[in-house]
Amino acid sequence: MENVTVFDSPGKGRGLKANKEFWAGDVIFSEASLSAVVFDSLSERICHSCFRRQDKLQRCGQCKFAHYCDRTCQRAGWAEHKQECGAIKAYGKVPNENIRLVARIMWRLDKEGGVVSDMQLTTLEELEDHIADMQEDELKEFKVDIHNFLDYWPRNSKQHTIDDISHIFGVINCNGFSVSDQRGLQAVGVGLFPNLCLVNHDCWPNCTVILNHGNQSAVNTMYHSQRRIELRSLGKIAEGEELTVAYVDYLNLSEERRRLLKMQYFFDCTCEHCKNGTKDDLKMAGREVEGVKPPEEQVKEATDYCFQMMEKLETSRLAGDYHEVVKICRECIKKTEPILADTHIYLLRIWSTMSEVQSYLQYFEEAAEYARKMVDGYTKLYNPNNAALGMAAMRAGVTHWQAGLIEVGHGMICKAFAILMITHGPTHPITKDLEAMRMQTEMELRMFKQNEYVYHSMREAALKNKPMTMMHEPKSFHV
Repeated sequence: MENVTVFDSPGKGRGLKANKEFWAGDVIFSEASLSAVVFDSLSERICHSCFRRQDKLQRCGQCKFAHYCDRTCQRAGWAEHKQECGAIKAYGKVPNENIRLVARIMWRLDKEGGVVSDMQLTTLEELEDHIADMQEDELKEFKVDIHNFLDYWPRNSKQHTIDDISHIFGVINCNGFSVSDQRGLQAVGVGLFPNLCLVNHDCWPNCTVILNHGNQSAVNTMYHSQRRIELRSLGKIAEGEELTVAYVDYLNLSEERRRLLKMQYFFDCTCEHCKNGTKDDLKMAGREVEGVKPPEEQVKEATDYCFQMMEKLETSRLAGDYHEVVKICRECIKKTEPILADTHIYLLRIWSTMSEVQSYLQYFEEAAEYARKMVDGYTKLYNPNNAALGMAAMRAGVTHWQAGLIEVGHGMICKAFAILMITHGPTHPITKDLEAMRMQTEMELRMFKQNEYVYHSMREAALKNKPMTMMHEPKSFHV
């Protein structure tokens, strides 16, 4: 941790600052989790050791709850699961993810003490729990978790005071970090990374955090590397500059970001983008045609209509009625696209939904059109090196390739690759996938430029022999 220093950040409490100059893509520090658990809802589909998604997992023969890729993963995860396994058997049921995470953390602290590594910059006792800031309904759930924890915690484990237990629950409530699957496409669990807890928020940050799963698949455990987060620089950072990450998505209005930060993290954001409402005008703008803007009342009406449609979309998605989702999107686009700017965040969400669902239904040309529009809008709003922009460009590139639009597809994949080389680095699985896609589309583009007819004939023949696989089922839409 020689790259960073803990300091008192004005108005924020403790923070981290750079001890030297960094450039885009530099890894400032990496940190293994103190502990991590798989979400309750995915406990049978995700390996509890490496957090990879697998079709067939092997179940722990003792507790019948933990699932693993194979015996290698089971052995790698045994140190964390050993006491949990006995506790689940004795309890007779599986507690929720918060209780499981707190128990794993406390077993580790009992065994190794408050500092489990010489790289650790803070103890859990020094981290804020914000229990005093919780609302009444949150406190009620909080107390239920503590009550259930006390029933679950084995009598033969070291006993702790209610205050100590409450503090750990409070710490993970406002400092738990989502753990993604091996491709970085879906949050599958939650973990605690003490040093990361010291990195303060900024809506326009100079760093990003990604999860590196490491390698636990080698038969010889000597070659295993730990699951860890990496704090990566998004651009030039001067020596002495505070390191920041975004706790919430920038694709929200300043007021909404502040509300989310206050509700989840218990502080008032005072960053420049929130104070000045930077880009809020673009996010709610009307479409300007030849220098003429639509009336404000018309923009407001279209905005309200979009919001209502997003709520309907979510209902149809939950029912699995994707054709109804497409129908609602079409109506909304027809009514609002002539009025709202291509940076309007509600229209961007409608385009995103339309693209994702049409890809799932394999209507690739239309999906590609809306994916491109979405990336164009994102480019005007996000930091050029934002991971969300990179992922959107990747999705657009793949969709254009699926539609046979190889020129735009290759360009989008190259754009995504350039961003993810900074945000994820060259060894991350998703960057490696992109590199393979980039080489594939580059080869196809050369073929296309030499002879379009031959290219399309070969492509059709290849697709007939090997049908394209269905896309992942569309995720929840954000309202």
